[in-house]
Amino acid sequence: MTDRNSALKTVLAVAALAVAGAMGSTAMAQDAFPSKPVTLIVPWAAGGGSDIRMRLLAEAASQRLGQPIVVVNRPGAGGAEGTREIASAVPDGYTIGMEGTGLIARTYTNPNANAYTDLLPIVFFGADPGAVVTNPSTGFNTAADFVEAAKAAPESVVNGNDQPGGTSYINAAVIENTLGIQLTKVPYEGFAPTVTALLSGEVMTATVPVPDAIEHHKAGTLRILGVTDTKRHFMAPDVPTFQEQGFDVVVGAWRVVIGPNGIPQDRLAILEAALLETLSDPAFIERANAAGFEISPKGSQDTIAFMKQYDDLLYPILKDAGLITTRERN
Repeated sequence: MTDRNSALKTVLAVAALAVAGAMGSTAMAQDAFPSKPVTLIVPWAAGGGSDIRMRLLAEAASQRLGQPIVVVNRPGAGGAEGTREIASAVPDGYTIGMEGTGLIARTYTNPNANAYTDLLPIVFFGADPGAVVTNPSTGFNTAADFVEAAKAAPESVVNGNDQPGGTSYINAAVIENTLGIQLTKVPYEGFAPTVTALLSGEVMTATVPVPDAIEHHKAGTLRILGVTDTKRHFMAPDVPTFQEQGFDVVVGAWRVVIGPNGIPQDRLAILEAALLETLSDPAFIERANAAGFEISPKGSQDTIAFMKQYDDLLYPILKDAGLITTRERN
């Protein structure tokens, strides 16, 4: 009987070890991340610059992550609908998204939009430096010509941009505030109609990104007076920055990959590493540049700091323009 009991105890012990091992394997499998595709929400329609950027990134980063990154477009309410879906997603790392400059503006101008602090930055994708573009009929050949004309007769220079709170509107407002000038700002529904208005002479200048004006600049039908960045744009190496011309103006659009608050730190680190490696890959940078996109990667903490600095810059501009319609800053 004693031998039988000993044998039974041995069998039970072996079984317990087997169960423990199986449970451990299951736990490891459950803890593996990612173990299924990751969804990347783009709050704008397919085919636009934001969508193209994210599809390039998703394709390349999927290889490093070991799982597909599936881009899903959720346009609506100027980006607010897609943002809401990102912010309200389960914070398990399987739903991330893309945001840009407008995220911070919507924090203060759209009562139905999420605050930018509702989301967790993962990586910084890159910036689109702003630029001042003119119709050659104005006679403006340099940034100084533009600034002098605006100072000599406030509001005499008519500038095309987008709706209040939009990227090119903000660029124009920053230029005004920094240089102490006043423009007459005319809003359009996007960069394409703004460029059309500039070509027709309906407006004298426009604050659109270099890629939207570069072909007209090369053809001589428009003239890029200056880039509002710390370095020249790779697509327009002949155009000096505003800083090079003596005006300390640095402003433009930017894009980040972001997720809902609460993503576990270990999963955040995996996503951050895969995306940063992709954005730093020379082959990926070459592909992005060929499409007209600037790449300037930053990690999560640096992106958080950048967005806070941008908030500090943007909030007083929106307030001065009377655009604060939702929450005030704490």
